[in-house]
Amino acid sequence: MKKYRILPEMTPQNILLGFQHVFAMFGATVLVPLITGLNISTTLFAAGMGTLLFHFITKGKVPAFLGSSFAFLGGFAIVAPKLLDANGEATIANTEMLPYACGGVVAAGLLYILMSGMIKAFGIRKVMRFFPPIVTGPIIISIGLILAPSAISNAATNWPLAILALSVIIICNIWGKGMVRIIPILLSVVVSYVVALVSGVVDFSPVAAANLIGSPVVPESFAKFDLSAIITIMPIALAAMMEHIGDIAAISATTGENYIEDPGLHRTLLGDGLATSFAGFIGGPANTTYGENTGVLALTKVYDPAIVRLAAVIAVILSCVPKFDAIVNSIPTAIIGGISLILYGMISAVGVRNIVENKIDFTQSRNLIIAAVILVSALGFNSTGGITFVVAGASVTLSGLAIAAILGIALNAILPGNTYNFGSKAE
Repeated sequence: MKKYRILPEMTPQNILLGFQHVFAMFGATVLVPLITGLNISTTLFAAGMGTLLFHFITKGKVPAFLGSSFAFLGGFAIVAPKLLDANGEATIANTEMLPYACGGVVAAGLLYILMSGMIKAFGIRKVMRFFPPIVTGPIIISIGLILAPSAISNAATNWPLAILALSVIIICNIWGKGMVRIIPILLSVVVSYVVALVSGVVDFSPVAAANLIGSPVVPESFAKFDLSAIITIMPIALAAMMEHIGDIAAISATTGENYIEDPGLHRTLLGDGLATSFAGFIGGPANTTYGENTGVLALTKVYDPAIVRLAAVIAVILSCVPKFDAIVNSIPTAIIGGISLILYGMISAVGVRNIVENKIDFTQSRNLIIAAVILVSALGFNSTGGITFVVAGASVTLSGLAIAAILGIALNAILPGNTYNFGSKAE
């Protein structure tokens, strides 16, 4: 294995770039434990260590950050639903059942490893014939569009703050010089947060109550295994793997490198699967490659994987500082919403770029049908909660994106005219 720099040179610029990736993933990553009742520090630790493990498996070539996967929320809601509080609201973490849900996550990671082995055995070209740009492009577009409503709902909590956050990014990225131009997200957070402080909309009480140092791993939260929980959560990995392929294609399109071929989709799936199993074992949510950080790559045009590894190390360190968690959580959601307006849009724009650069011919009915079904299915089923069915007595829910990916892959395989040949250049 070719050696690579584990971390970049510790210059102020690189440190700020690392923190920028941390801020980009933080809001979505901690949202999953907030919804499910999992421990936030454990989640941060799992994201950081999972990212480092992913980079080791992929030879340090892919500038991807792994954060909490939203695809598994339905499984957690079934296996470990929150308990009712004194007011009759479901706000109390189901600490008894959460470890069993995490056991299902461990099993889900094993499916990634199985798929990785199949790609290694049968070859990338045979497998990628099912994932041409006419499939991956619309899927990438769908990822950004599905995330879009959360950006708007967050921004709507305080539009002036959201617009300020958005404006700072645009000004820094278009008219900024030098360092200012490559850390627009971090500057946006700082400027908007200062204004929020002056406006009196920041609640510091959780910060005062938080401990300075704490362990990110709690043995009582380690995974436990139950067949019904595994049957419920494990199949979700099939949907998450489709998202993984779309994310890796998005990163490839953003950087101009073909990571699906080198280091190979089998390695990226293996890294993601091992990271997911590790996260579940220590009591965290499933990991997944993060579109938010792909948006950072597209915005800053700094593609050095060592910067992302630095962000992972920062995440691990911060997982041991509960007070920092509280400080970041005190950032008004409107600021996150304003930043997300750019980041989520960048993801969809990368999908459009993927289609354009591969010169997809939309005068062909075949291509129009595939793209149309993917886009409408992804957004339509996402708005209705997907499709739920019963397997061995347990309910399994396919997200809109998973349904769209399955339909797109199926149509591409069935409809005549599939002339796509996977090449060495990023598709």
